[in-house]
Amino acid sequence: MNRADLPGVLAREWDILIVGGGITGAGILLEAARRGLKALLVEQRDFAWGTSSRSSKLVHGGLRYLKQGQFALTRESVHERQALLADAAGLVEPQGFAFGDYVGKKPGRRQFMLGLAIYDVMAGRRARRYVDAADFAMLAPHVQREGLRGGMLYQDAKTDDARLVLRVLQEARRHGGVAVNYLGVASLIREDGKVVGAMLKDAVDDTAPAVRAHLVISATGAWADGLRGQVGAPPKLRPLRGSHLLLPAWRLPLAQAVSLMHPQDGRPVFAYPWEGVTLVGTTDVDHGASLDLEPAITRGELAYLMTALRWQFPQLALGEDDVLATFAGVRPVIDSGQLDPSKEAREHALWLENGLLTVAGGKLTTFRVIALDALRRAAPLLPGWQADLRPLPIFDATRPLSGKALLLDGEQRARLLGRHGAAAQALCDAAREGELAPVPGTQTLWAQLRWGARNEDVRHLDDLLLRRTRLGLQLAGGALAIMPRLRAICQHELGWDDARWDAEQVRYLALWRSHYSVPQGD
Repeated sequence: MNRADLPGVLAREWDILIVGGGITGAGILLEAARRGLKALLVEQRDFAWGTSSRSSKLVHGGLRYLKQGQFALTRESVHERQALLADAAGLVEPQGFAFGDYVGKKPGRRQFMLGLAIYDVMAGRRARRYVDAADFAMLAPHVQREGLRGGMLYQDAKTDDARLVLRVLQEARRHGGVAVNYLGVASLIREDGKVVGAMLKDAVDDTAPAVRAHLVISATGAWADGLRGQVGAPPKLRPLRGSHLLLPAWRLPLAQAVSLMHPQDGRPVFAYPWEGVTLVGTTDVDHGASLDLEPAITRGELAYLMTALRWQFPQLALGEDDVLATFAGVRPVIDSGQLDPSKEAREHALWLENGLLTVAGGKLTTFRVIALDALRRAAPLLPGWQADLRPLPIFDATRPLSGKALLLDGEQRARLLGRHGAAAQALCDAAREGELAPVPGTQTLWAQLRWGARNEDVRHLDDLLLRRTRLGLQLAGGALAIMPRLRAICQHELGWDDARWDAEQVRYLALWRSHYSVPQGD
């Protein structure tokens, strides 16, 4: 959609207005659009700006939820993980995990293997096994050897979370859904006590248009209590921050993901290979800062994660100087009053309050389940609409790539199809000489930068480097070294003059230093 067409788009009669452009809102838009609803999604910042680009990037069944007795959530998550592995190949990939069995450390072999057996039954396949200390050390070199008795091996999956959101939005648009970024809700429109639309705030041209819909769905994650407050509802969410580190693969080389219980508090921590780097996470702490501000890791969280790494990989002598980048996300967890944040439940919830339907909680993995539950709740509020709400394949089938794309190897083609779906062919066709090569040190093609700048609603440089691609997390200094070539490829596609590019680069690098680098101070 051309931004110039926005006034006419907003003037249409909409069945559903979805507020929030993360994975939950994107999932609702897709499931609504493919079932014939006129659905509009608005996002106040960029798509996936919030939690959905700052998750641990695992598509997992939630093994730790078994310990908390959340069997239904685990079963649901395992089922959706298997569906994503099948329907989103090239974007969602299998990931092997290794968990060391140490003398005197919990959980022990028997308890852990029992949990894995339940996990495998839910998945309908056996992936677990136990290996002795020698074999474990071969599979996970550099791990702590003292007290090592062996280890448990199992399977989960990983993804690029921001690209998953963008792929879901792309599919939704193919079915007639409309999604607009940098268009937020300033206030809700109410008639006779019921929400019937919203007054919007356009961050691009500073206009304040109105839009009306039969139903407004809030999928704003940790920000949900803000809209709920406009209809007189009390707060229900507990914002929790999860922070992560990214290290060069050569400093923390892993073929398997390594999971461990933190030596200080027994919380699960992991390190695994992701997009050519090693990702380490996560913390789970109350987030007291304003949600209007971009979250960032604290010195305390950095020290916590480094302590875990030094315990698990003592031979590597890892230090803060080894950290390439950091990121932090705020999870929308429903507050039940638990003293320990990690014990708060992760199930999703639906609240209908004075015509506002709020979707809160949940996991990246279960976005389709959440979307279908929201539509079941919405159905009685949409007169004349009836639809089969049984799950459909997550993505439509795509044709094999041809032409220039055959210069790529099979893995590269699979990655493009997974991340860009039906647009992958056009992306390859648009590539200029040398642009089907990867950016050094990554699996991202230069052509993906051109395509993102031209076709993927980029408004700021961080949209391109932190969400359309992840180069700002993968390359030193937020990808500073590639800025000249990035500018040569993307400035014209974005329609920016030299002054705009210079300002965007200054803005982006300041953002990266303050929120994505190693925090300074005591």
